[in-house]
Amino acid sequence: MVALTKPPIEQFFMKTSKPNTDPLIIPAIPLIDLSKPESKHHLVKACQEFGFFKVVNHGVPTKFINKLESEAVKFFSSPLSVKEKAGPANPFGYGNKSIGRNGDVGWVEYLLLNAKPESDYQRFLSVFGENPEFFQVVVNDYVTAVKKMACEILELLADEMKLQPRNVFSKLLMDEQSDSVFRVNHYPPCPEFQESERNGRKLVGFGEHTDPQIISVLRSNNTSGLEISLRDGSWMSVPADSDSFFINVGDSLQVMTNGRFKSVKHRVVANSTKSRVSMIYFGGPPLSEKIAPLPSLIQGKEDSLYKEFTWFEYKKSAFNTRLSDNRLGLFEKLTAS
Repeated sequence: MVALTKPPIEQFFMKTSKPNTDPLIIPAIPLIDLSKPESKHHLVKACQEFGFFKVVNHGVPTKFINKLESEAVKFFSSPLSVKEKAGPANPFGYGNKSIGRNGDVGWVEYLLLNAKPESDYQRFLSVFGENPEFFQVVVNDYVTAVKKMACEILELLADEMKLQPRNVFSKLLMDEQSDSVFRVNHYPPCPEFQESERNGRKLVGFGEHTDPQIISVLRSNNTSGLEISLRDGSWMSVPADSDSFFINVGDSLQVMTNGRFKSVKHRVVANSTKSRVSMIYFGGPPLSEKIAPLPSLIQGKEDSLYKEFTWFEYKKSAFNTRLSDNRLGLFEKLTAS
């Protein structure tokens, strides 16, 4: 693939913290088979303990996955001058190294798209050759299938928690005004980093953050790089698995469950020799949707941990902060000591 332009490499070095390497305490990433009746119990447990898990028997057709990855590889292999015709990202479009508008950078290039099927892709289609509409069809097929899986997961969670109606979470993704986005990331190899990599240094692909939406569905090729933060503050590398989907609890779902589900902090480390491509569906609510702990989950003397806010308010706040900031901190209620 075509390499990114070369700014000073030092700005991408990561401050490293000690990884969790004790085999007795490294937890396994929860693996959940969605075809099994007991999956809903395991889903809730994973959301409570990790905020992160992977699923198999997910129902997303392999042909949709392969077609989209093929188109993504083709796009990112194009000359930079061609890719830049789809940019700059504002917020949708092609971006290169700059993440957001607050100074975050990463060894990454990306394409950010509106997840609505009727979205106008005209701005991007000129870079997709003689049959540009094919790319939009491929994205829509993939996003529709992944969104269906995300809604199934959210309804299984509601079932296990005895919430009514069972679409209390999923209806926010199914709403015509759902503010969901789709992102394709490419982390190119960085040969200049090989020596530093051998010395234990890490190259920031995408800095540590939580996802502000309700749920995120990630699929990547067989190059590792994703890391999640454990409760003790250490970082755990997630083994690559192109046959599964990885699911993140988002900040909004943490709030709706009054902190029962955990929005996990995660990051991506770039590789000196291998290219990584990831595709993420971020399921968000309508902009006007009020986000607050569900009344049925405020039990007995339990207090609400969060102030009510609209998704528009939280999204605006989140995008005015740095990636690593505690975005929910501004919306937490102060408890009496």
